[in-house]
Amino acid sequence: MLIHSHKHLTCENCRSRKDSLFSHFNCEETACLNSAKSCNFYKKKQPIFLAGSLPRGVYCLSEGKVKVFSIGEQGKEQIVHIAKDGEIIGFRAMLSGDPYQVSAETLEDCNICFIAKDEFLNMIDTNPTLRDNVMKELSKELNTRTKLLTNMAQKSVRERLAFSLVYLDKVYSEESINLSREDLANFIGTATETLIRLLKDFKEEGLIEIHTRKLTLLNRPGLLRIAGD
Repeated sequence: MLIHSHKHLTCENCRSRKDSLFSHFNCEETACLNSAKSCNFYKKKQPIFLAGSLPRGVYCLSEGKVKVFSIGEQGKEQIVHIAKDGEIIGFRAMLSGDPYQVSAETLEDCNICFIAKDEFLNMIDTNPTLRDNVMKELSKELNTRTKLLTNMAQKSVRERLAFSLVYLDKVYSEESINLSREDLANFIGTATETLIRLLKDFKEEGLIEIHTRKLTLLNRPGLLRIAGD
């Protein structure tokens, strides 16, 4: 169950830390991390940071999902990433010293911890394992984003939807995919009307189950065949 108050959220009892860049921290390092961070409860659709603003630190997602997106020239939103529990967002811009090129907004109620720039950089300087993990994460993300963008650019809308549903099923893990139709359309890069029609087709083909806005995969191999993967 989602914690609706950050008062009792500590790094020691955070279940998401094992999936984060801080998973290797010992008891002393975890205590230092806990004293360096501040936590806040974010309601659904609440902005975390905006494109063009300067990064002041990093955000560690303890509970909930966050969309990272850009706005095109015609004002249309393009979702480039959906962050889940344990992920740290905003550290790429902070390390480069450039303004955010993207914005981040909660997709659901979230508990998010903030670590100021100086504190995070000091941790990287004094903790070689954390420094290595950050470098690995940057490299991993570059490879993942490259493959994802290449796949999406070369597929039809139907193929992109099948590919995205399999991808999002991993993000949501044991939960049903819980995105608004507009957000899902912005993730695969199509019109909402087109997305709704394709979801209906997938349901009739026995590939997915739809409960209001929640989606459950029924035939993962079938979706993978459509996606061409």
